[in-house]
Order: sequence, then structure tokens, then C-alpha cells
Amino acid sequence: MEGIVTKSTGSWYLVRKYDGQYVNCRMKGKIRLDGLKHTNPIAVGDMVQFEMENERAEGVIHKIEPRKNYIIRKSSNLSKQTHIIASNVDQAILVASLVHPSTSLGFIDRFLLTAEAYHIPAIIIFNKSDLCGGGLKEILDDTISIYENIGYKCVICSIKKNENIELIKDILKNKTTLLTGHSGVGKTSLLNTIEKNLNLKTGDVSNYSNKGIHTTTFAEMFELSFGGFIIDTPGIKELGIVDFKQEEISHYFKEMQPYIGRCKFNNCIHLNEPGCSVIEAIKENKISSERYNSYLSILNNDDVFE
Repeated sequence: MEGIVTKSTGSWYLVRKYDGQYVNCRMKGKIRLDGLKHTNPIAVGDMVQFEMENERAEGVIHKIEPRKNYIIRKSSNLSKQTHIIASNVDQAILVASLVHPSTSLGFIDRFLLTAEAYHIPAIIIFNKSDLCGGGLKEILDDTISIYENIGYKCVICSIKKNENIELIKDILKNKTTLLTGHSGVGKTSLLNTIEKNLNLKTGDVSNYSNKGIHTTTFAEMFELSFGGFIIDTPGIKELGIVDFKQEEISHYFKEMQPYIGRCKFNNCIHLNEPGCSVIEAIKENKISSERYNSYLSILNNDDVFE
């Protein structure tokens, strides 16, 4: 039998068969993996083969089909291992907010880099626009312009004002979408608004830390009534990126790509080398200083690299 993993709790997996029925499955002893040290050998979105156990309404997964893509982060507990957030997705959406809690540009840029590296189209939803009055509206517009100018789709959203909910539904329709972001930015509330029958549990933002309280414990895929699937993920505090080489990082910054190969030195990593075309582009305001600062921050993080 074949199906797609819609939920993983560590030792048990909920698999959706092609006829829409769901089967609880466990993993058979050892399954050959791709060589990376993942904390979760089977992820939500994986296409798997399984067989039913005799006299039990449960299955045993014996094969994972090759993944067309996946998106990973550093394991929160084991720094040398990775955790697959989801696999086989058509697009990834980051839900961000400027306030209550705020999403840093560095976090957004790490998400975009990871999506770019694994060939996953990325979209940014800036939620809680109803809280962005006065000077915050100008900051929001400036932030959006940074990402739209380099080719990323951005959507302003307010659940309270029902702003752009139909547009988001159009973006999700008939696609498999990963939904991620910090706890408290409104991912689950957005899901409940888009798909009324889900009725997922939501939490408040802590007054003490101004950080979101985790309500989603495991990644889970939901079928959308208007077509497509969406994968809700636990709120991510830090998106640690792994398995890159220093000279590769600039390749995943869209605005730097036209200048790669035009530097004086082939091994240029765009710090302070003479004849660097990327640095010249920054001086000419063709690359934003905010994005370049994120690039430098990633370069200075030794845990990123192989």
C-alpha cells in the first residue's frame, strides 16, 4: 500500500492513503536514508509504502519514496543533527509580524536562504497589520519593499480585519504548502480562518517575554476543502541552517546572483576582497544593506558550514 505521511509523533506516523482513508503506522526496523543525520527519518509529506499487520488495523512502513525536496533546520537538542520540517512541498510560506512578537529580518533571510537552497518557492505573509499604525506602517512598507524588489511575493494580512484572506486561499489552492514562523505570529489563527472546520488550538503571546506560546506540538498536514494541503509546523524560535559551504551562501541570495562570477577572485566571499562586484553593488544601492548584514551574520556563524 502507498500513502503520504500527514503527521509524525516520533514513533507513530499517520498515513493518508490515496482513497482518503488514514492508517496509523510505525517504521520497520531500519530504512535506508540519504546519509544525513536526521533526528526524524520519516517526515510529514513523505510518500511511503507500507503493509498492514495481521489482525491489527495498523501498518508498518517499509520504504520511503525519493523526496523531490525537503526543508530542514538544525535540531534544537543535537547541534550536529538536522530535523526535516517537511518534504515534497510546492511552496513554503513564512508568517511574520512586526509586533507581538516581532520577526527579525535575519530570521526571514535564513528562511528564504533555506527555501532557495532546496528549490522551494517562498512567500512571506506579514500578519497583524491591524497593529501596525503610525510609524510601524512605514516600517512595514519598507520591509516589504526589500523583499518584493528581489522577487519575493509578500502579502499583508490581518485576521481581525479579514484582510487578504481570499488572496491567501488563492495562493494555497491545489498546492502542498509548508506554513511556518515564530510562535505567536498567528499561523494557527490564520489556518482556522482559512479552513473553518479545523478548529485548531491557539495560544496567546506571553506578556513576560513577548514570545509566542507553543500550541502546535508536531508538524501536521491538513487537507483544504477548496483544494490542496497545508502543513502546520511548531513555532520555530531559531532557524539554524546547516550543511552549506561559505562560498555557496551568496548563491542563495537572489539579488547577489547576477554579480557572482564577476568578482576579481573566483573564491570571493564578498567581505572585503578587492574587485568584489557584490560590494560594489551594495555601494550603488543595488543590494540592500539589511540583506547584506544578514549575509554577514550567516557567514560569521561557524555552525552553518560543513
